[in-house]
Amino acid sequence: MSAKNEKMKAYWRKNLQTLFLLLAVWFVVSFGCGILFVDELNQFRLGGYKLGFWFAQQGSIFAFVILIFVYVVRMNRLDREFDVDEE
Repeated sequence: MSAKNEKMKAYWRKNLQTLFLLLAVWFVVSFGCGILFVDELNQFRLGGYKLGFWFAQQGSIFAFVILIFVYVVRMNRLDREFDVDEE
């Protein structure tokens, strides 16, 4: 295989690692905090609301938006690292 093919495989591997890591975080925040751990989290309050309820209603949405920004930053770094950026 050529060096370029190896480089693109490494790029794709890191891209998938980033994607799976961020999806795992999203799953833990939305499903874990909003459903599985809701009883434990409801012992705490955030803004007057039980924390488990807050995660189910608002927290997972905030986490998702933050993950989008993390993905953009991470992919821009990967693009520069593997010289596939748009600049």
